[in-house]
Amino acid sequence: MYTFKKEEKLCNKRLIDELFRSGSSFLCYPYRVMWMPAPQPLPAQVQVVITAAKKRFKRAVDRNLIKRRTREAYRLHKQELLYTPLAANAGQLILSVAYIGKEINDMAFMDKKMIRLMGQLCEQVNASHAKADQ
Repeated sequence: MYTFKKEEKLCNKRLIDELFRSGSSFLCYPYRVMWMPAPQPLPAQVQVVITAAKKRFKRAVDRNLIKRRTREAYRLHKQELLYTPLAANAGQLILSVAYIGKEINDMAFMDKKMIRLMGQLCEQVNASHAKADQ
């Protein structure tokens, strides 16, 4: 339940290119989220790639800290806030979460923002499915 397995990580370069080319996006500061329904069956319900820009954070230690905290927040809340609401639509998603903040925030702040981000993502996915069903 509270795991983040290899099957949940988005590694396929073709899917990542397609996500950045034709995916939907929104901003939930300090994160920028791109998502799209999976064009092919995936081994997990949601596959995600988490990034931090080298342009903003020159030191790899800082980028790794940001990505580690983001992954932890995602891992803790994905089940109740993402998987359960999306199970009703029975859809699979590919997702990119990019950290665009200017400073390194503490875990509590990132946790709170990840909860808001997942709620906003579910709203957009459900609105997209409702629009497609009409």
